[in-house]
Amino acid sequence: MTVEMREGYEGKGPGAITPDGCAVELYTRLPVWDEPDVIAAAVPVGAHILELGSGVGRVTHPLLERGFTVTAVDESAQMLARVRGARTICGPIEDLDLGERFDVVMLASFLVHSGDVEVRRGMLRTCARHVAKGGCVLIQREGADYHAEVPRERVDPGGFTVRIASSEPVGDGVNSVRAEYVFPDAVWTQTFRSRPLTKEQFEEALAEAGLEVDTYLTPDGIWVRAIPMA
Repeated sequence: MTVEMREGYEGKGPGAITPDGCAVELYTRLPVWDEPDVIAAAVPVGAHILELGSGVGRVTHPLLERGFTVTAVDESAQMLARVRGARTICGPIEDLDLGERFDVVMLASFLVHSGDVEVRRGMLRTCARHVAKGGCVLIQREGADYHAEVPRERVDPGGFTVRIASSEPVGDGVNSVRAEYVFPDAVWTQTFRSRPLTKEQFEEALAEAGLEVDTYLTPDGIWVRAIPMA
């Protein structure tokens, strides 16, 4: 099946590729890192989490195992077909309006750095629209050196290499990033648009959506807990 790619986005490698260049099979292979630990330490036990951009459930499944209830949202039906044990909803994050509110809304995978300002605004408004009174929004940001130390690579203990091959400006504060995932039996590449945000720009974007930082959860500032503005 041919998928129409978004402008500036491209993915290559075995199996299905989503419109933003993500390879479904690749994401089924990627391990879980520290995300579940960070999330579990930041939210109430047994919370109902609205996970925006769940993909194949790489983080969803460990959260379910820890006793959380998860509603998983992704625009790719092929990604969501791999999710087990969670309610799934297929559609664009920026347009989502379930008429429900959740203890926790999660926007991970650096989605807040969307190259399209209107998409980012829509995503953050979705977060604000769905978080319950007294609840929180968890957001994963890019690290401070994400676009600076390029090219760079990391060899995962699982035996594959993740490489950020390039990050080149394409105008209006947006970079075109090329990532490579090299396994012994397969290689995937993804090119996508990313808008670097300083801490100040990030907090301004939150405020525009009616959110504010409660705390930076990790010393590197990558994980943030936000709350509705008073």
